[in-house]
Amino acid sequence: DHYRTLGVKPRAKEAEIKKAYRSLAKQWHPDKNPGNAQAAEKFSEIASAYEVLSDAAQRRDYD
Repeated sequence: DHYRTLGVKPRAKEAEIKKAYRSLAKQWHPDKNPGNAQAAEKFSEIASAYEVLSDAAQRRDYD
């Protein structure tokens, strides 16, 4: 669930989604966690969730 991945509610506004993404991206970015495959996988999930939820058309299709 993309909303759960970013830790936001389904009715979250665009600004809330962006804020959650930035916070999580900083925490899980591979450059901050070198050699940590789990962090790289988590970052990929976060990026995918943000890609869908930050685009109005993709978010509408996802919902």
